[in-house]
Amino acid sequence: MAEQARQNAPHSAPADDATKARDESAARLVDRFAIWAGCAGLVPLPVVDVAAIGVLQLQMLRRLSQIYDVPFTANRGKALLASLAGTAVPLTSTVGVTSMLKGIPLIGTAVSVVAMPALAGAATFAIGKAFIQHFVSGGTLLDFDPPDYKEFIKSQREMWSGRTHAGPSDRPSDAPKDATARS
Repeated sequence: MAEQARQNAPHSAPADDATKARDESAARLVDRFAIWAGCAGLVPLPVVDVAAIGVLQLQMLRRLSQIYDVPFTANRGKALLASLAGTAVPLTSTVGVTSMLKGIPLIGTAVSVVAMPALAGAATFAIGKAFIQHFVSGGTLLDFDPPDYKEFIKSQREMWSGRTHAGPSDRPSDAPKDATARS
């Protein structure tokens, strides 16, 4: 049945394949930058770690803009990331507090070494996924409205937390449930 559908719609298949490849490339990019942000969270200097995470998030946004052919300017990107961080206040304030804990010998360092990478990775993952959703829907950096993505970011952070605590077989699948039933 699926073979017959492909034969009946030959013109849509290349576009769908290109769109799927683009979206998969963007998802891999976000995963990679979330991991790098987690690594940046290990920088032992307060504030320097937060600055490194911000630079990584800005670079991720620039690369996502390239993937989706959206014009990018660094100033607009910085403003959007700052306002998006403000929308996700609980997470970003926790990142800041965790960064400052690094200044407290032993206990602060131990807590921040465990918490900061997870928080940085979750924030970067959620921000990346929000921009992917926005770009897929035809949005640009000029019409991105961070408060519109507050709930989406919250759900993406929860998904990231589930990914980091679940084993490989416990991770949620990106495939629709009915697709696995057909296999």
